[in-house]
Amino acid sequence: MNIKKAEIVISAVKPQQYPKGDLPEIALAGRSNVGKSSFINKMIHRKNLARTSSKPGKTQTLNFYLINDQFYFVDVPGYGYAKVSKKEREAWGKMIETYLTTRIQLKAVVLLVDVRHPPTKDDIMMYEFLKYYKMPTIVVATKADKVPKGKWSKHVKIIKKALHLHPNDEFILFSAETGYGKEEAWNVLLKSMS
Repeated sequence: MNIKKAEIVISAVKPQQYPKGDLPEIALAGRSNVGKSSFINKMIHRKNLARTSSKPGKTQTLNFYLINDQFYFVDVPGYGYAKVSKKEREAWGKMIETYLTTRIQLKAVVLLVDVRHPPTKDDIMMYEFLKYYKMPTIVVATKADKVPKGKWSKHVKIIKKALHLHPNDEFILFSAETGYGKEEAWNVLLKSMS
């Protein structure tokens, strides 16, 4: 995929603020610190269009990134971060749920998990939520460069088993450091938008 143009268009908290038009959208979900911003930046060949932060829980809005004027990546606030009040967490939950369940432009959700660890309770809940609403889901296991190649299949097996990965859902091993899995990710994303 040749990326000529990528820009953040809007940070939205309610449906009235979502971009107009009918361009397809791919949402990116995952817990804080799983590497969503790094995934976006690697996919579009930019150093820091999506702000990576050492402070988890920074994304508090739905961030719409317009790519090549053809589709949007939508970065959803990370979940599972403790330093946020319960009230704030509930507000985010509502905002995310509204977007995921009502947006007709949404073609697929990329659920990012950290390949080094078994999926958290929140990861499993998120995956079950997506399955309940019959969302096309692509599971991307990030930080592959942090695990020795010989242990990849063991880690992948643990994740698939914990999530009860649906046979129709794609699973991609990914590294924002090395670019491993990037081509495969583009193929799967483009297919989901066609």
